[in-house]
Amino acid sequence: MTLIATFWGTLLDILPIAAIIFGFQYLVIRKRVKRLPQVLVGFFMVWVGLSFFLVGLEQALFPMGELMATQLTNSEFLPSVAEGAQRHWSDYYWVYIFAFTIGATTTIAEPSLIAVSIKAGEISGGTINPLMLRIAVALGMAFGITLGTWRIVMGWPLQWFVFAAYLLVIVQTLRSPRAIIPLAFDSGGVTTSTITVPIIAALGLGLASQIPGRSPVMDGFGMIALACLFPIITVMGYAQIAQWRATRQRLAPDITPSRSTLLGKGDHDAL
Repeated sequence: MTLIATFWGTLLDILPIAAIIFGFQYLVIRKRVKRLPQVLVGFFMVWVGLSFFLVGLEQALFPMGELMATQLTNSEFLPSVAEGAQRHWSDYYWVYIFAFTIGATTTIAEPSLIAVSIKAGEISGGTINPLMLRIAVALGMAFGITLGTWRIVMGWPLQWFVFAAYLLVIVQTLRSPRAIIPLAFDSGGVTTSTITVPIIAALGLGLASQIPGRSPVMDGFGMIALACLFPIITVMGYAQIAQWRATRQRLAPDITPSRSTLLGKGDHDAL
């Protein structure tokens, strides 16, 4: 895809959005747009930035994801096996390590998650730690992607993983603090955004193309679904652990020795 074609295609994608926004502003609300020059400059920056981002995806993130999957599953890199023997799933341990680390790091750097965590910390009055929220989401994302790569290696159906994950989500939803549930579900959605999705998709397709007997269409997709689900589980799990610790501290008996027990008998009589 050439740069000019990317700019033109992005412009065609943005124009309907701008038409709806300005149409509602002038035809429904019937008010002028405040700071119209700045708004137009912002739309222009979105157009240029999104175009360059799409070019970067095609030239860097997608090829790198597929290249890493190809290199990590190369027979020269993997442990040697006897001729005609089938590889064990544990031979691909570097794939799992790479999936976990790339999932965690890309989620920590996800702009949408940073914005949501900051707002959650502000609205909660400091009750929610933005950094701990990002770490909980990152661990869920990393585990989901790792499980997705293991599923591709094993060749097992996606629906069983999704069913089990949703069952766990439902159980946690019934037992988690009510205040954390909407944030947990939103955290699962914001993780699949501009940085994580291209790398996850490229890794899944590249891995399914290299594992013998796997289809890129049937096995290469589905990692994003697991990547959306497990951050919900980890965020609610983090809230449940925090609630359990708070309850335990509140119900724990006061074991601090009283003044009379700290003093000796003679000192107590003297007082």
